[in-house]
Amino acid sequence: MTNTHAAREVALRASRQVIRFSANSIRASHRSDFEEARRLREEARVLLTSLDTVQDEHPEVFYGGFVEDGQKEYVEACATLAFTEGTRLPTMAELGIGAGAYMNGLAEAIGELRRFVLDMLRKDDFSRCEDLLRLMDEVYSVLVTLDFPDAVTRGLRRNTDAMRGVIERTRGDLTVALRQRSLERQLAKFTDRLEAN
Repeated sequence: MTNTHAAREVALRASRQVIRFSANSIRASHRSDFEEARRLREEARVLLTSLDTVQDEHPEVFYGGFVEDGQKEYVEACATLAFTEGTRLPTMAELGIGAGAYMNGLAEAIGELRRFVLDMLRKDDFSRCEDLLRLMDEVYSVLVTLDFPDAVTRGLRRNTDAMRGVIERTRGDLTVALRQRSLERQLAKFTDRLEAN
């Protein structure tokens, strides 16, 4: 019991640090500070790798839930970095993460993509916004087809339901911004014609 408790404390502390490094990596990705995002992601990866011993020696601790929370946040950070930087999304095998944490981390990255799209809207980068919305749709359409029990997917259905709402709000915001830009252009042309007469 003493060893299990000690392993739990180590795993809990490491998982919290993974979540912190991953959250800070996500923030760096939003600032387009990709070097810092990669550095923080690497810090999280090292901590997750250190938990392999806990998995081998104390599986009841490893699978208690909080390690998976750290893994999920790590996947979210990796996905957010890949999506915002425009690089390839790492696979489950490359990250060494189980399917449940991987899928849920991807689902949660959709919320980060929405935030990034809104930032791009403020910069009038409509092309990038449309690319990111397509990417959000692609991730959603893959995840929504995974029809397995909740015990296997670790709550994915709830996350994909939330994803759908995030994507539709993003689509609505982008549509309004595109229509507004079109209207502004038409008004500018109309004003130019009036001034020419």
